[in-house]
Amino acid sequence: MDLRQLEYFVAVAETANFTRAAERVHITQSGVSAQIKALEHELGARLFDRTGRTAKLTDAGSAALRFARAALDAAADLRDAIDDVNGLIRGRLSIGMVIGCEVAPLFDALAAFHHEHADIDLELVEANSNELVAGVRAGMFDVALVGLSGEPPEHLAAHIISRERLVALTLRDSSLARKGRLQVTSLSAYPIISLPVGTGIRNVLDQARTALGIHPEVALVATSPDTVAGLARRGLGIAVLSESMAVSYPDLVAVPIDGIDIPALLALVWQERSSPALAVFLRHCREAFG
Repeated sequence: MDLRQLEYFVAVAETANFTRAAERVHITQSGVSAQIKALEHELGARLFDRTGRTAKLTDAGSAALRFARAALDAAADLRDAIDDVNGLIRGRLSIGMVIGCEVAPLFDALAAFHHEHADIDLELVEANSNELVAGVRAGMFDVALVGLSGEPPEHLAAHIISRERLVALTLRDSSLARKGRLQVTSLSAYPIISLPVGTGIRNVLDQARTALGIHPEVALVATSPDTVAGLARRGLGIAVLSESMAVSYPDLVAVPIDGIDIPALLALVWQERSSPALAVFLRHCREAFG
């Protein structure tokens, strides 16, 4: 067996689909199938049940998966160790960033890293937080800046940048602004303007509503905090954002939402095993974010 076969095996196991695995490893589906069959022949056992649309691990496949991952990690560690000895940092760094989150320290870290290692190709991709976390787990992103609800995702390393509560942005002359507080159970009295499902702030809002058994309608959804605030500015509802986001809109009143115990987190997340390039980038991030 070789490392390519193990890589393809892990890709199929994690995507449960030969087509998606082929897209991940950038070869044809027939190529992935052929390599998996060769691996199965060598091991003397079927690794996948191919009935239906999904590729399900057999008992043998489940037993093999952790060892295949360990072998790939060991090979990567070997390359990284040699790079460290030789003082090399090379390749590509793929960074995910939650949509509409303009965080200057991240850009500062990117600039400092590029100045220090101009030979590293940088890729910056925007997506919602759920997609970014899944992308880090799957190896599509080396690191991602994400919005989270409550706690960092399991089995990923994380650097928490902020931990905040949610507020409702409203017009200065509104009845809500005069009250100065809003119970989460009273959200149904107002049209809600929110970020999309899959963002940290929306996840906090939805989890709090589900825990309390309340289901106020989300009237409008926008991917950018500026758009969410802009719609509230025009009297179309109350904008639900984080405390730090609300500071950017001084013409609106930020009313604390009481009764939500889940904090909204902004964090960097990455896999525990990091490349030398990622280690350097994370150092710049920690310096930039403080």
